[in-house]
Amino acid sequence: MRILALEPYYGGSHRAFLDGWSGGSRHEFTALTLPPHHWKWRMRHGALTLAQEAARRAAAGDAWDLVWCSSMLSLAEWKGLAPAHLASLPSAVYFHENQLTYPVRQEDARDFHFAFSHLTTCLAADGVWWNSAFHRDEMTEALIALMGRMPTHRPVAEARSILQKSRVLPPGVAPSPPRPPRRPGPLRLVWAARWEHDKDPDTFFGAVLELDRRGVDFRLDVLGESFRRTPEVFDRARGILGAKIGRWGFLPHRTDYLEALLEADVFVSTARHEFFGIAAVEAMGAGCRPLLPERLAYPELLRDVPPELRRDLLYSGGAAVLADRLQALAGHLDRSGSVWPGPVDVVQRAVAPFTWPAALKRLDDAADAVCDRAPV
Repeated sequence: MRILALEPYYGGSHRAFLDGWSGGSRHEFTALTLPPHHWKWRMRHGALTLAQEAARRAAAGDAWDLVWCSSMLSLAEWKGLAPAHLASLPSAVYFHENQLTYPVRQEDARDFHFAFSHLTTCLAADGVWWNSAFHRDEMTEALIALMGRMPTHRPVAEARSILQKSRVLPPGVAPSPPRPPRRPGPLRLVWAARWEHDKDPDTFFGAVLELDRRGVDFRLDVLGESFRRTPEVFDRARGILGAKIGRWGFLPHRTDYLEALLEADVFVSTARHEFFGIAAVEAMGAGCRPLLPERLAYPELLRDVPPELRRDLLYSGGAAVLADRLQALAGHLDRSGSVWPGPVDVVQRAVAPFTWPAALKRLDDAADAVCDRAPV
């Protein structure tokens, strides 16, 4: 099969997904992409720009069997602007995130035009793919509620119909290298996320500062991309914790990032919003013991972990609860030399379905199914 892939925001997880799928797929890809800058403008002009480029390629002799895009593209607009023979091709859209439930600091600043573009994109597509069941349910419920608030001509039934062609297809991650023997030393923690408020760094640093006050010995890597408006808690915590901190900030080389995961004992998340959780999957694949909030998509990631262990990998509560859990793990490490109650590969096996070898077959099969079901 020949797939025309349209990605208006070719960067970050969007780029990793498209490169990973196209690089290992049994299908043949033509990728039309735009740089990962000015995301609002990409969503506004992407349909026009990529329709023009697809038309140029088609006039030069290129042909395809399926159109795939990320949710950063208004697919309905693209179909209206593309040549008729391209607009009539079977199509699928993948939701890494959405602009209806993605966190904003002020809810009244949300641009609901993008939410309506998501609706028309889903209606224009033959297949709607989600990175998690949590994301599918949260987005569709919010979209149905929004459509119900329209003053007239409320397309609630249309919003509900999205579920009939929805499919959960988690992204793939690269398999981790083997985990080396643990070097002696105190509990090693890693926190890896965007340095923004929706990842709740205040709760994380509140917990580790409490550990420090209790006299618990630990080392800490704080990883992730920072922006101009970084929450002030980062600088404050760094000044207090000082020598306990190892790596700090964004690691541009993947080998350095994997090294950090392979050295860490515990991966901690405090996220208030997460559509999937790639960092958590990568950490578990590297043998880190996860400590994840019992919310969002995280319980899905642990669905194949035995229930008695799954309970110990999730937590509910704030900084004090998290500090208690981390202190208990530090004590377990002191007594047994490990933070694990049993073999580490239990969690590694559980996240194996999220690695690219497994994800490739799911995605390729889903593409075939869209073409088989698409109207002639």
